[in-house]
Amino acid sequence: MNLSSEHCNISDWLRLEATVKASVYTVAFFFATFVTVIIIMMVSQNSKLKKEVRYILLCHHLLCISSYCGLGVVFQGMRALLANSPVLMCWVVFGVQLSVGEGILFTLALMAVNTYLAICWPLKSLSFVDSVKYRILAGSWTIIIFKNVCLFLIEGTNPTQGAVFKSEPLCPVILNGSAARAIGMVFLFLLLSIILISYSLIYQEGKRAGHFNRSNIKARKTVLIHLVQMGLHVIPTLIFIGLGKMCGVFFFALNLVLFGVFAFAQCLNPLIYGLWNRELQSRLYRWMCCQQWCGHMMANREPV
Repeated sequence: MNLSSEHCNISDWLRLEATVKASVYTVAFFFATFVTVIIIMMVSQNSKLKKEVRYILLCHHLLCISSYCGLGVVFQGMRALLANSPVLMCWVVFGVQLSVGEGILFTLALMAVNTYLAICWPLKSLSFVDSVKYRILAGSWTIIIFKNVCLFLIEGTNPTQGAVFKSEPLCPVILNGSAARAIGMVFLFLLLSIILISYSLIYQEGKRAGHFNRSNIKARKTVLIHLVQMGLHVIPTLIFIGLGKMCGVFFFALNLVLFGVFAFAQCLNPLIYGLWNRELQSRLYRWMCCQQWCGHMMANREPV
């Protein structure tokens, strides 16, 4: 972020922006973590569910969301509090958060492909997907980390060694240059294309095989909700990457609005991709009834 105070008095705005973002990230982190813990507990306690690819990807996706929001609290908190952190530390925290954020979109793409294979190729894909699931996850993270490390090394060679270890009151970001933004746009469009193609094929298959019964209508509604949710993720990100950081009250207000939409989508993710699932809904209902019954029994127990 190379905006000088002579051209634009931006430091106060950046600190205000960081304060708002840190507060929103904190709320999103606690909410996402709460739902994530519940879903992971339900999946881990069932031997059948924890072996299914869709639930492995779901838990992985939810962990990415919680980690992304938690790292957002750390990074934006460092900026809001003017923590005088070393530039290298700021870059590392921001780079890890960016990588985890890309992991969110990567797992969404894998979930869409897995759903397509399960619906359109149920017999052929089951054993194949089960055999390569962990290798695909490992390969996905290898691609993300390799890309960001290369960009980190390219942008990190510009400052001198002393500047990298120098403390800055307002934590700077990295991977904000033209090359990083261009590669980020390509990466985003690639994953978005995979998701849209998968959902398009799922919709066509459902339209061909369905008879407009209740189950088919809910399936189409689920696809529509997922696409709207995807729009809430992608559209703010595209605008933010395209604009970069610009001076002016309007651009800061626009940045906060886009961030608010993006954070709202992050909070909805655990509900839409997790608790929207019918099987998880039924298990959560049984778990809540069991907890309520146990609490009632403990309350009514007579003292010995």
